[in-house]
Amino acid sequence: MTTISKFDVNGIQYDIIDLPKVADGLLERMPYIHRILLENVLRTGGDDAERAKSAITAWLDECSSEVEIPFLPNRVLMHDTTCGPALVDIAGMRSALAEAGGNPALLNPVVPVDVSTDHSVAVDAFGSSASLERNMQREYERNAERYTFMKWATNTLSGFRVHPPGTGIMHTLNLERLATVVTDQQKDGRRWAVPDTLIGTDSHTPMINGIGVLAWGVGGLEAESVFFGMPVTLRVPDVVGVRLTGGLRDGVLATDLALVVTHLLRQIDLQDKFVEFYGPGVSTLTAGDRAVVANMTPEFGGNSGYFPIDGHTTQYLRATGRSEDHVDFVEHYARRVGIWFDPSCEPRYTSTLEIDLAGIEPSLAGPRRPQDRIPVSATAQAIADMKKVSIEIEGQPNNSAVAIAAITSCTNTSDPRLLVAAGLLARKARAYGLRPPHWVKTSLAPGSPTAERYLKRAGLLEDLEAVGFGIVGYGCTTCIGNSGPLTEPVAKAMAERGILPVAVLSGNRNFPGRVHPQLEAGFLASPPMVVAFALAGTVELDILKDPIGHSREGRPVTLSMLWPAASEIDESLARAADMADFAPAYETAEDSKAWQELGAPTTTIFPWDETSTYIRRPPFASFGQGTRLGQYEAHPILVLGDDITTDHISPAGAISAKGDAGHYLIERGENPTDLNVFASRRGNWEAMVRGLFTNKTVRNLLGADLSPGSTIHAPSGEVVSLWAAAQRYSGEDRSVVIVAGERYGMGSSRDWAAKGVALLGARAVLALSFERIHRWNLIGMGVLPLRLPEGFGPDELALKSGDLIVITADPAHIDPRCEIKVVVKRKDGLETNLVATAAIETTAEVEILRAGGILPLILNKAVRKASVQ
Repeated sequence: MTTISKFDVNGIQYDIIDLPKVADGLLERMPYIHRILLENVLRTGGDDAERAKSAITAWLDECSSEVEIPFLPNRVLMHDTTCGPALVDIAGMRSALAEAGGNPALLNPVVPVDVSTDHSVAVDAFGSSASLERNMQREYERNAERYTFMKWATNTLSGFRVHPPGTGIMHTLNLERLATVVTDQQKDGRRWAVPDTLIGTDSHTPMINGIGVLAWGVGGLEAESVFFGMPVTLRVPDVVGVRLTGGLRDGVLATDLALVVTHLLRQIDLQDKFVEFYGPGVSTLTAGDRAVVANMTPEFGGNSGYFPIDGHTTQYLRATGRSEDHVDFVEHYARRVGIWFDPSCEPRYTSTLEIDLAGIEPSLAGPRRPQDRIPVSATAQAIADMKKVSIEIEGQPNNSAVAIAAITSCTNTSDPRLLVAAGLLARKARAYGLRPPHWVKTSLAPGSPTAERYLKRAGLLEDLEAVGFGIVGYGCTTCIGNSGPLTEPVAKAMAERGILPVAVLSGNRNFPGRVHPQLEAGFLASPPMVVAFALAGTVELDILKDPIGHSREGRPVTLSMLWPAASEIDESLARAADMADFAPAYETAEDSKAWQELGAPTTTIFPWDETSTYIRRPPFASFGQGTRLGQYEAHPILVLGDDITTDHISPAGAISAKGDAGHYLIERGENPTDLNVFASRRGNWEAMVRGLFTNKTVRNLLGADLSPGSTIHAPSGEVVSLWAAAQRYSGEDRSVVIVAGERYGMGSSRDWAAKGVALLGARAVLALSFERIHRWNLIGMGVLPLRLPEGFGPDELALKSGDLIVITADPAHIDPRCEIKVVVKRKDGLETNLVATAAIETTAEVEILRAGGILPLILNKAVRKASVQ
């Protein structure tokens, strides 16, 4: 049966993969995700196409499969702090290839790559109309060398485009400007109409699922393999269906729905599973609502949070300035190939969950994890066990004080409805004369420069500024940990009285130390709720009932007096919206004078500077030293508990002058009062490795009272830094491993959490469970992830310094999910035998481990390719 048909729209003829014909009556039973994967493998899978097609359609029999399929996305999306390490890898590999006598220009992306510059802007200035300009100035002062390096990449790599600082958060940029939903593609002399698909080097990449684009997050290492034409290999995915019914009540916002979905789905094992939303309730949600939910995909633990294409998708495309011809193209194609959403359709899923939208209530998440949903009235109880004994002083920050109140992150600032709601609440608060207490650090960091235009048009930007929420930048800011210093009253109260302050932010993560290294408690909230808590200045109240302030006349003001009705939001949004905003706003931002004035090399090989503290040639971007697999005995260099996030492993926030990384930088002439953030230093492996596991909440269970970032060097019994211990073990030709509990590697996609572990010399990480992206990143660095059996976690194993772990992982006998024999040899002579499971999902991952990592594999493939040309 032929799979290709002709398709005409707007007077243009395209080739298409004819899914209704191919699926032969099965299409309506298939999840929409599988329909898109089927199209992809039939068009790009080559010799694997028919086998993959059979596997996808056969999945319907059992709703599960062990068969691997290739997926080749149309494009790659990165942000600056994952792009930087990837570019350092590419530059390093080009140097290695040239030194081996090869052609370094062979290492060139074969798919389009877009890079946003959004992850390093910090909230140094706030609370005034000049804050944006000041923060952007500091952004360039701190990061000019890194940005010059990125410009080198645009000069020498084809199809590589950098969007400069000020163009917004990558996911908002993707929604408003880059995504096509359906793409016109020229290949081999044929004009194709195909679904827009991508992978992104950020775990929140699935936000684009909100408008029907299939995408998911990967680490920078996996993205590098796609750069060079290697498909993402995955098992035909299990798909969990979330059936939505009813509609959201007045006063309930998309954020509330996202936090409830995150809470419910985290109770399901979603490892390596995709999530798809279906049912009549989907049709009641706008594209903005859906994007907010889809953004929380990594927080609820899935690969995707997919909403199929429908009229809300096309309405969003129109509203953001896409042409009417393109909107017609999207709708006609989606209907023709069977990927247009039908609310009455009931596809087959691996499992299902039903949510009545009418039952959603205003919610927060916290104080430590994004899946810990609570009613908005329960903040005081949520942090009751965290409070410290301190002297209370009236008029000053005390326990439960709001130290940071930030409208930030792609999650909530990409939906204009949420920002308009915050502006309306600010307007009413301003009318009553309310302002946040002097200790609250307030900020507004929208997802794109279009926000300033529509907030001004609605007359709301001035109201937000009046209560402290002026625009501080267009980037991740507080959500990624770039919150800048705390206010002086909070810092003083913490130092002198030991108070427990909190952060309230409209972000997606609130792990201890994530928002600010000194803050252990944080609540995720909708933008208007952030403003409300900022006005209250504390979370020690029932926000639904208690006064959050007093009017000029001394009258108590409650949240009900400020909260905007849905009709008010709709009216204001109608005044604010203008499809003509989008292209000019981005064009103005991209025409940045500061960016244009940055010079950059144009050479094929990057000219390394040995004195640089930002860009250093990494030792792992080479042909490597072979596989880390084998049979060996190893010292545990770290033993960790549950919920160790990538933030815990490799921080993104401010570099302390007192830590090893700070000492390293200061010794090389850097200013001890302004060492920048770790996220900006990811091109310097020597700085990054010295910051590993230094989050103040990390506990190395190898010994009592080990400070974060330290361990016991077993042969000597000395307590030393991890990096010092790793160097000693390497010099002594001893192997090391890491042991951890549940959900190891949850959080951001940062590949440095795996690169750092590899630089410590770890040959394996043994954990009760792994988060998906970090599991792949470990494999990408040649480190074997092993799942410990139930009952053999860190607590039960009770490892001590001097214990040894014997692992038998013969490269010739490694297969996906194979059993691996592990023996714990105690210092006292006792032994514990157990069988772990290799956390390997595909044969492609086996190939990577045998090669010693993805970078040696890419280099070896480049050499082989050159030899046959």
